[in-house]
Amino acid sequence: MLLKTFTFNGFSENTYVLTDEATRACVVVDPGCYTVSEQAELKQYIDDNHLAVAAVLLTHAHIDHVLGCAFVLRTWPGTPLLVHDLDRPTLAAVASYAGPYGFGAYQAAEPTGALAAGEPVRFGETELEVRFTPGHAPGHVVFYHAPSGQVVGGDVLFQRSIGRTDLPGGDLKTLLRSIDAELLTLPDETVVYPGHGPSTTIGAERQGNPYLV
Repeated sequence: MLLKTFTFNGFSENTYVLTDEATRACVVVDPGCYTVSEQAELKQYIDDNHLAVAAVLLTHAHIDHVLGCAFVLRTWPGTPLLVHDLDRPTLAAVASYAGPYGFGAYQAAEPTGALAAGEPVRFGETELEVRFTPGHAPGHVVFYHAPSGQVVGGDVLFQRSIGRTDLPGGDLKTLLRSIDAELLTLPDETVVYPGHGPSTTIGAERQGNPYLV
């Protein structure tokens, strides 16, 4: 599986395109592209690499992670938009505060399917394990690809930090339990690709993250 990182919008949010190299099918995780130039950057990568967009996957539905959902669905019609059921209200709420946050051109997108722990996501010959990791958002999930030792983690675990828990639906104890049960159980060499900032590894965070010691 090939992973490509983009950093979009004023929140410096990481959007990921995961590609099944055998079939060129791909999924877009947390499309944060908001400006025309950001949207063009994402489209050019997909077009230049002759990829077929199989789905949009959301780790969670805070505004910075969903600004480009409508663009992706409009550009590649029929693309499923998948989010955990517990984060559907989070997604629906974005339209009510996008303007005050400075995103007056935000266009809402309706999910067409659900993500759930134990129900893998498949595209081409690639399979992602869905792990339920609430605490930052009620319906937060992460996507783990065991063969390549990679996890797309949204806003759960960062390099030397963890996701904020002061937003609606956040809870520190829940987040720490999620990290302990769903991320720290992965091999130390697993690479974590977070929703913001640089990648890290499970081992590095197990040993040096001040929130986990």
